[in-house]
Amino acid sequence: MRLSRHICRPPWRELKYLLWLPLYLLLFLALERMPMGRYWATQLPVDARIPFCEWFIIPYCLWYPLLVAAGLYLLRRDLPAFRRYMLFLGTAFLLSELVWLLVPNGQDLRPAAFPRENLLTALTAELYRIDTNTNVFPSVHVLGSIGAALAVRDCRGSEDKPLLRAGTALLAAVICLSTVFIKQHSVLDVVGGLLLGGLIARPVYRSSPAFRPSRKAAPRKNPSYRQQYQKLLRHFNES
Repeated sequence: MRLSRHICRPPWRELKYLLWLPLYLLLFLALERMPMGRYWATQLPVDARIPFCEWFIIPYCLWYPLLVAAGLYLLRRDLPAFRRYMLFLGTAFLLSELVWLLVPNGQDLRPAAFPRENLLTALTAELYRIDTNTNVFPSVHVLGSIGAALAVRDCRGSEDKPLLRAGTALLAAVICLSTVFIKQHSVLDVVGGLLLGGLIARPVYRSSPAFRPSRKAAPRKNPSYRQQYQKLLRHFNES
């Protein structure tokens, strides 16, 4: 039996589609260290109503293993889906950096002091130290979460794994929520990530069988009285 070319191809050869990642990381570090004076503050009045909750640092940090796990899963199961996943992430992340460069932005939501002192707030403080409060719109955490959820749904063979699809989508949604509850992003940052992710997903996944609408046969319409009359007339003439 002859196997298809994308199945026979060694998965390690697909790692060339990760070449955008070093470029993104270098640009990210450069933008984070670039002197920034005034910036567009993205917070809205609704952000002040969202309480700080350190428990959301857990799903926030799960973003990193989620993206890696989705990539490894696709490398093993579906190489074309892996390429689409890399195309989505690379396009989304690099476009985000372009926005940060053209429109310097940030948010002023981080609490001056945590309401409690525990392991989770200590982890949040470390996150604050590593990642600044600038370059937040659109949120790459949101974009990456969308990408992972779409990639798992796109994967060939995941049709019979509804729990995997639902679990990935649920985790992606919780990660998006976590960004505002730990005051790392504003609501506007999340909305920007959702909009940009939707715009990128449309052309990237246009060729994916998983996102093609199922074409059902159109229901047969009852013939009109005119059609019935013509049918009877033809039958009468032929008799």
